[in-house]
Amino acid sequence: MIEYDTGAKITGYLASCQPASGPVEFVVLAEAKLIDSRGRLVREALELVVCPNMLTSIALDEGPRGRELK
Repeated sequence: MIEYDTGAKITGYLASCQPASGPVEFVVLAEAKLIDSRGRLVREALELVVCPNMLTSIALDEGPRGRELK
């Protein structure tokens, strides 16, 4: 189970770790369930890839891209 500070959880069976050797960067969960902070099932997935590591930043990209709007 992966549990977050909000109380949300992700459960499932550990199918694999990536990379196969060295520090874990991603895990593949089989029969994954996303559960909100109130214990309600939000979503199920046959397979889910997640990064179980500490998040250090989020970059938001806003506005038009690739052309100028007039």
